[in-house]
Amino acid sequence: MQPRPRIPEATVARLAVYLRVLSGLADGGRGTVSSGELASAAGVNPAGLRKDLSHLGPCGVRGVGYEVATLRDRIAGVLGMETAHACVLVGLGNLGSALAGYGGFGSRGFEFVGLFDASPARVGQQVGGRPVRPMEELDEVVATTRATIGVIATPAEVAQPVCDRLTAAGVRSILNFAPVALTAPAGVHVRQVDLSVELQVLAFLDKQRGPVSALGDALSPAATRPATPVGRMA
Repeated sequence: MQPRPRIPEATVARLAVYLRVLSGLADGGRGTVSSGELASAAGVNPAGLRKDLSHLGPCGVRGVGYEVATLRDRIAGVLGMETAHACVLVGLGNLGSALAGYGGFGSRGFEFVGLFDASPARVGQQVGGRPVRPMEELDEVVATTRATIGVIATPAEVAQPVCDRLTAAGVRSILNFAPVALTAPAGVHVRQVDLSVELQVLAFLDKQRGPVSALGDALSPAATRPATPVGRMA
């Protein structure tokens, strides 16, 4: 059997969005969904949606659409969501504590098996029902839980040393919320989430629109158009 071609990273990101939409539809009792509906809810065009789903093999039925539960389960299988993923989080400031306390990760198959901070004042606190551990215990926790995903929510100046610690302990994927680019060994995937950059982009787009009166803005077609879905926590 020929191995399935690798799915591009950008497509994988969109598959995760389709999975979120399909899960919501399934929870609402929907049996089928058209490509147009699914594309609109995911913020893509139908042609792009069909191209993304072509990586999964035959999915829909012409004139009928996609079976919601079937497509949801297929995408979940491709994304590896049939098994739980052990994660560790470093940095229990305001952002890190919010991430650790967010309950939606569990329903998506992600479990924080270790929370770590270098501050003695934070070590021992309970966040999201889990104790905050000292950094000295990081290697042991990663080894015993086989955690492969690390989340960095530290200040920028310590993010690189934390990245080095995580990769040395055996973590293979890192989600970085610190506003700094990280250097990781070959074979370690790093995804950057810089909230300030996202806000700057939105500010630029808002400025491009030009001044609009409050009444005119409220009555404009854009004000009643559904917002484009983004990678929010839902």
